[in-house]
Amino acid sequence: MSNKVSKKTSTKADSNGPAALAAKIRAKALENQKKLKETGTTSMNESDEETGNTKRQVIRTEADIEENTSEKTFTSFNELDLVPELIQACHNLNFSKPTPIQSKSIPPALEGHDIIGLAQTGSGKTAAFAIPILNKLWEDQQPYYACILAPTRELAQQIKETFDSLGSLMGVRSVCIVGGMNMMDQSRELMRKPHIIIATPGRLMDHLENTKGFSLRKLKFLVMDEADRLLDMEFGPVLDRILKIIPTQDRTTYLFSATMTSKIEKLQRASLTNPVKCAVSNKYQTVETLVQTLMVVPGGLKNTYLIYLLNEFIGKSIIVFTRTKANAERLSALSNLLEFSSTALHGDLNQNQRTGALDLFKAGKRQILVAIDVAARGLDIPSVDIVINYDIPVDSKSYIHRVGRTARAGRSGKSISLVSQYDLELILRIEDVLGKKLPKENVDKNTIMMFRDSVDKANGEVVMEMNRRNKEKQARGKGTQKSRSRARETWIEVNVEY
Repeated sequence: MSNKVSKKTSTKADSNGPAALAAKIRAKALENQKKLKETGTTSMNESDEETGNTKRQVIRTEADIEENTSEKTFTSFNELDLVPELIQACHNLNFSKPTPIQSKSIPPALEGHDIIGLAQTGSGKTAAFAIPILNKLWEDQQPYYACILAPTRELAQQIKETFDSLGSLMGVRSVCIVGGMNMMDQSRELMRKPHIIIATPGRLMDHLENTKGFSLRKLKFLVMDEADRLLDMEFGPVLDRILKIIPTQDRTTYLFSATMTSKIEKLQRASLTNPVKCAVSNKYQTVETLVQTLMVVPGGLKNTYLIYLLNEFIGKSIIVFTRTKANAERLSALSNLLEFSSTALHGDLNQNQRTGALDLFKAGKRQILVAIDVAARGLDIPSVDIVINYDIPVDSKSYIHRVGRTARAGRSGKSISLVSQYDLELILRIEDVLGKKLPKENVDKNTIMMFRDSVDKANGEVVMEMNRRNKEKQARGKGTQKSRSRARETWIEVNVEY
């Protein structure tokens, strides 16, 4: 991003030329910034330069943000001015030593600054924004106090669990508002006036528009977690609508993400005021405790190599990532047929099924989770030992987030990518992003080939069963369609008679 100040100004040409116009805009921004410091307010309304009817929003340049970086750090939560209940909760959760992003971001957050937190996945970002919010909530005791926006349902639920754990001794009430769940049940939860609302943007907007008595007019904290993903996933228009509804004065805003990349330009959407940048990483990268390797797989043998790996790591907690929902379902069924304990997570499951699959895996009742990229972002499952990329992701960012499901918060972990001849270009892109070559696993091919006949036979049975179920599903769909058609014809006949 350049060092120019970006503004929504009139497109009418200025008689003094672009340079003079830019100078006027910057002067005006600095003037408004000075006024804000004097009055102690953080008003963030859009401007109308021609009429002067509204106040101008101050949008800081990247250079300005770079200058305002966090220098204060701490090595123990006992050093912070936290309420005793929160310190005790940290102790109960074994938060003995802060992660780098927590060490950098929590001190300025406790001082009341807006925060841009950049850190690799698995670095403890959720606690980094939850602790300052809960500490301030203890003083204010206000419903609808903080709103956390997340890009996926699973991440939203996980954030709720973190708030519930940290706020367990404080009587904190939280609610998770996501799609795929009953609106009326969520409305009843909102009417109980929770302190913390964790939501996906679309469902939050639904409630702001349709749930009577629910308002965020007194909101004190707004958090955008996985902010780059929020900006990538067509949430832009919904976010704009939400930001117009919630207050701009006396509101603190946090943005946390693995990286902001070119999306830094869109920080204006979140109305940050004089933010402190707390960067642990400036580009997509993986943690040092993660061992990453690849396996070169001959054509047609991916299933065999996968089952070989599951057998090698039997007893370990494993996530297998695939590119398609059908593959996720098939590989989970194949694993179970060969007596590996597995469950699937993908978009064709309803929310209760998705939650159930995650709960089984988290509780250790299933050793293997076969998932598409819906599980790659933000999910914190501490016990994951191995990540296997059955399909190499097309997007290098997705690879970073997939392998980031293991080796979290200082733990060690391992990722193995199954690379066929068709994946060479994709893996080269990933290595370019990582800045290093992935070493190859040394395997005994003769040992692997011993699995081939059993795996191929089992896979054939799984495919036949999936085809049978699909045919039954299609038949039920046609039957339902015919029933609806008959009911419609009957309704027409009855109404014509009368």
